[in-house]
Amino acid sequence: MTFLWPQFLWLLLALPVLVAVYLWLLRRKKKIALRYASLSIVREAIGAGQSLRRHIPPLLFLLSLAAMLVASSRPFAVVTLPSQNETIMLAMDVSGSMRATDVLPNRLVASQNAAKAFLADLPRNVRVGVVAFAGTAAVVQPPTLSREDLTTAIDKFQLQRGTAIGNGIIVSLAELFPGAGIDLESLETGRERKRGISLDQAGKDDREGQKAFTPVTPGSYTSAAIILLTDGQRTTGVDSLDAAKAAADRGVRVYTVGVGTVEGEIIGFEGWSMRVKLDEETLKGIARATQAEYFYAGTAGDLKKVYETLSSRLTVEKKETEISGLLALAAAVLGLLSASLSLLWFNRIL
Repeated sequence: MTFLWPQFLWLLLALPVLVAVYLWLLRRKKKIALRYASLSIVREAIGAGQSLRRHIPPLLFLLSLAAMLVASSRPFAVVTLPSQNETIMLAMDVSGSMRATDVLPNRLVASQNAAKAFLADLPRNVRVGVVAFAGTAAVVQPPTLSREDLTTAIDKFQLQRGTAIGNGIIVSLAELFPGAGIDLESLETGRERKRGISLDQAGKDDREGQKAFTPVTPGSYTSAAIILLTDGQRTTGVDSLDAAKAAADRGVRVYTVGVGTVEGEIIGFEGWSMRVKLDEETLKGIARATQAEYFYAGTAGDLKKVYETLSSRLTVEKKETEISGLLALAAAVLGLLSASLSLLWFNRIL
């Protein structure tokens, strides 16, 4: 726990003084009680239970005062709160390798089923969009609250050649930031990009008198996130780590999910065959660059668990927040309880 105004914590030194005053008053009352002819009469009148109960209201009042003093120092603590994510983009691989059956019934169907289960678990106020990528990437469903539209879009996936992982990320970013000047013209089929080349039109924005793009802290944008699911290696399009940097510069987390076997599998399609191999290092690099996480799903059951985990991660989050309001509420409840018990038991307030 940290404090914005820690100097107010010095006021807690008043609590031992109050305890000392309370003990002094008890001792003073005890001396007065000794003046009675028979102390046994006093003990019988008070009783053991009454003797214990008389300390409870002052104790509650002391705790209430302590809570108020700590609240005045404006404490901050890491607590679990509902997530502020309002939009989630599902970037899903529909390349030919998704027909592999190492994940039953095959990778594509398993990913579709898991994605639909994920949508069912999300809060209804979270907008979700879907991007499908193979040799190219396209938005198949803009962000919407309609789970029915999303399910329909996912069910219509068609397998294609190529795996442009970076394109899937960039198209997702363009959908999240439609007016940010992200250069989609560079995502032509088969066009390769060298590492380090910007994917933004910052220079063009300057020439047109618009505000240039300024990178933010990775992972700092809490209003949206991207979930990238793929089973292969990039074969075309934007470099995957370049695309990850573009997401990191906008603070968007890209959670990556690797489907299938790490060692790969040989599949055939339209008279040709190839070995499809999961590029875990790149997927881990994408997640690491954007302050997100990588998940491996080797089976349909694993994939379902991954989406369940993502659902819980994206609907709640741990963050540092001020808790002075909670402490003030606790102080008020303790104060009211102290006064109520004192009135009920002794017909007085403390």
